[in-house]
Amino acid sequence: MADDTSIGGTRGEFPVTRWSAVVAARSADAAERTRALDALLAAYWKPVYKYIRLRWGKSNEDAKDLTQEFFVRLVEKDLLGSYDPARAHLRTYLRTCVDGLVLNEDKAARRLKRGGDVSHVSLDFDAAEGELAHAGVPGAGSPADVFEREWIRSLFAAAVEALRTECEVRGKTTHFRLFELYDLEDAGRGGRTYADLARQFNLRVTDVTNHLAYARREFRRIALEKLREMTATDEEFRREGRDLFGVEPE
Repeated sequence: MADDTSIGGTRGEFPVTRWSAVVAARSADAAERTRALDALLAAYWKPVYKYIRLRWGKSNEDAKDLTQEFFVRLVEKDLLGSYDPARAHLRTYLRTCVDGLVLNEDKAARRLKRGGDVSHVSLDFDAAEGELAHAGVPGAGSPADVFEREWIRSLFAAAVEALRTECEVRGKTTHFRLFELYDLEDAGRGGRTYADLARQFNLRVTDVTNHLAYARREFRRIALEKLREMTATDEEFRREGRDLFGVEPE
């Protein structure tokens, strides 16, 4: 197998061995920067939007404009160029930048614009607003806690969708459906048992066990790959991985 150590790798993805989206966003290559900035946008736009709504009490429309403005500035003002991973987590740095934007906002109407390196990414603000309405305003925790919770939620949601796509491509839709029913919908609720699922899907209980083991293993792998993209150093990646999964990432 070819060594996958350069940006793009053998499948046009960010390799998990050396680079991250943070590093690639500083690349001199425009295509690498675009892929990296799109990855950062996908991971962080919803935490930024919800944080602005909850921490700063902004209206839906103002929060939309500020979120869009933040990612424009991320490119135009090269905010990542000032990021020092030795001083803070990436999410802490970005949250501080968001605070600065809100504190210094002017009263002029803001409209979405795009920097030269940012391709169009649709931001589903209605879905984000629906999630806020469903969850309600957090009763405890600092604004930093809110941002961290939303960042973790976005990371795991992206991993779930990637797992769904992978299972469809590999003809393992039943594996994903079992994972969805047992680990996502019934998690902590004492709902379906393995025997219930076996009857529902006309499988043996051992098949349910094996299918869930596969889905969980792939979910963890995908989540860690996305986590590595969103961290700037191996040390930060391992620290975040321990916090999220309770074990040292490989």
